[in-house]
Amino acid sequence: QVQLIESGGGLVQAGGSLRLNCEVSGRTINRYAMGWFRQAPGKERSFVAAISWSGGNRNYADSVKGRFTISRDNAKNTVYLQMNSLKPEDTAVYYCAADGPYADPTRVTRLHTPYDYWGQGTQVTVSS
Repeated sequence: QVQLIESGGGLVQAGGSLRLNCEVSGRTINRYAMGWFRQAPGKERSFVAAISWSGGNRNYADSVKGRFTISRDNAKNTVYLQMNSLKPEDTAVYYCAADGPYADPTRVTRLHTPYDYWGQGTQVTVSS
């Protein structure tokens, strides 16, 4: 059984930083593209960032570009989201997701429908 467990969320003041972790068990992520999505109250789930299984291709939502960094450690079966210069509008539940497996080491998608596995989410709250 594949499980994705997010951690690292919390309450932070505007301008602060958090690092989210997504640890995967039950399957190696070596051939999976990984993504982060978020959902704010009353809004639909939206794309934040994604990384190909090789780590060589990364994609970001315009709203987080330059502030957030996605990375992965395949040996630890873990994906990270470093979030800097946080804003109140970043407040949301953040979800980790896995898409694959793929032979293409560059594949990455912003769409949520291809992702097969999802975590339960971690709350990020940014106060003004």
